[in-house]
Amino acid sequence: MKNIKIKELCDDQKPVEKMMKLGIKSLSNSELLAILIRTGNKNDNAISLGTKIIKNCDKGNSIRDLADVSIEELCNIVGIGNTKACIIKAAIELGIRVASYIPERYKITNPWDIYEFYMEKMRYNKKEIFKVILLNTKNEIIKDVDVSVGCLNSSIVHPREVFIEAIKHSANAIILMHNHPSGNPNPSKEDINITKRLFDSGRIIGIEVLDHIIIGEGTYVSLKEENIF
Repeated sequence: MKNIKIKELCDDQKPVEKMMKLGIKSLSNSELLAILIRTGNKNDNAISLGTKIIKNCDKGNSIRDLADVSIEELCNIVGIGNTKACIIKAAIELGIRVASYIPERYKITNPWDIYEFYMEKMRYNKKEIFKVILLNTKNEIIKDVDVSVGCLNSSIVHPREVFIEAIKHSANAIILMHNHPSGNPNPSKEDINITKRLFDSGRIIGIEVLDHIIIGEGTYVSLKEENIF
């Protein structure tokens, strides 16, 4: 199929026509990329070029690795220039922003609400990012704040840094959250120590720490649900 032009394919094989008839879920990753890049080159049509992009960018996790590929790396693929590379990166970034958008008055009722909301944004990070989610009296998200980037330890995740934004925004409570780039969300001893320290600090300050959620690859652990603190 690589040397056959897309316009020469039957409608069921053309990405746009296929999407219109069967819906976007029916398209493969290569076909989605084909819609973005529109044209191929003399050796590959847009679909086979999409397949090459995925294979060239695969670092062990398939399509998700596109989030970490630079424009320069995409341009190293024959048939991908600056414009096509920018279109691909723009589409990925738009998807990440949509997934991480916080609607006004988003209410947290259980750990799943946090996981569902932040999973797509957090799961692709190559470093641990420790966030503090600020809540009002109705448990609605006021905002979230990045406290640290990198391996967590008690000297970096200091109560002062965690609670300063909560105090500034008159938060009623907070939820702690960070990701494990390994994909395994099980808490480390340091994770547990940090949680207990911040929980105790919150009681003194008067801002309750409701939970600490660790996000892995398609899963999470709530330290509150595990009765760890």
